Amino acid sequence: MTTKTTMKAVRLHGFGGPEVLRYEDAPVPRLQAGEVLVRVRAVGLNPPDWYLREGYKSLPPEWRPKGAFPLIPGTDVSGVVDAVAPDVSGFAPGDEVYSMVRFPSGVFEGSKAYAEYVSVPANELARKPTAIDHVHAAAAPMSLLTAWQFLIDLGHDEQNPLQPHQHVPVPLQGRTVLVNGAAGGVGHFAVQLAKWKGARVIAVASGRHEALLRELGADEFIDYAKTNADEAVRDIDLVVDSIGGPATGRFLRTIKRGGALFPIFPLGFDAIEEARNRGVTVSATQVRSNGAQLAQLSRLLDDGTIRVVVDSTFALADARTAHERAARGHIQGKIVLTVD
Repeated sequence: MTTKTTMKAVRLHGFGGPEVLRYEDAPVPRLQAGEVLVRVRAVGLNPPDWYLREGYKSLPPEWRPKGAFPLIPGTDVSGVVDAVAPDVSGFAPGDEVYSMVRFPSGVFEGSKAYAEYVSVPANELARKPTAIDHVHAAAAPMSLLTAWQFLIDLGHDEQNPLQPHQHVPVPLQGRTVLVNGAAGGVGHFAVQLAKWKGARVIAVASGRHEALLRELGADEFIDYAKTNADEAVRDIDLVVDSIGGPATGRFLRTIKRGGALFPIFPLGFDAIEEARNRGVTVSATQVRSNGAQLAQLSRLLDDGTIRVVVDSTFALADARTAHERAARGHIQGKIVLTVD
């Protein structure tokens, strides 16, 4: 186990823009029962990182975090086991691992991934895929678990507070699935998983992503800058809107009766009555940390069934620049921080 008592980390001392991300010294986490200390090699960026940085402005005021500063943001890590708590079995120092750390349980306190070391509940940890490096492994957890839990296996029975019913994935074999925002983090995994399960996949993204998305399995491609997908297609079985938000209701007209709309970001959807009248199920879930599912996914990443696309990499010290890159949008895959 490391003898270091301090490490480098990126912390928030207040909410705001990318400029509030500070690269500074912080205490090395102390292991608690059931935890594993991981020496971080790479950190994947996700939208909740900037939602937290901004103070979750899109949530109703009573839901927003109050901020027990300083906070270390970030959830997705790939690294090497440094130490394990006495009650932990299945992992040992030197093991290469990856995880989505404490999500959503740590969403308002910071899940603490933007750091040289992070403590991880053992049940949220899995062996890193051997066929890919730490950068690509760190890019996978949240986005890939989101696509998996929406499309393949929910993996938990926690109630989504935003809807009265539990989310249930729908059959994909032989169905037509449209993925909006197909080149982004969740989107590029959704394309691959739907294709793996036997769906015909229509990918919607900007034109520069067409070649990549066809490589990943898309049967058809729509450049949203030239064509409005909601006007161009009909009789879709499932729309996975990886962008979501208030505009996701426009896809209801594309879906056949008995079909489904899965907005990855469901806040703002208000076309409930229209969906009911059209016979369309609208459903979402909150992605949750799950080491057992990451172990399953590790095998699919190892055998090449699923490919991780990395948009760009930045050093941990340059987290602010990475967040500025994210804010410009048009991301192809994932942004990753590297940790020396």
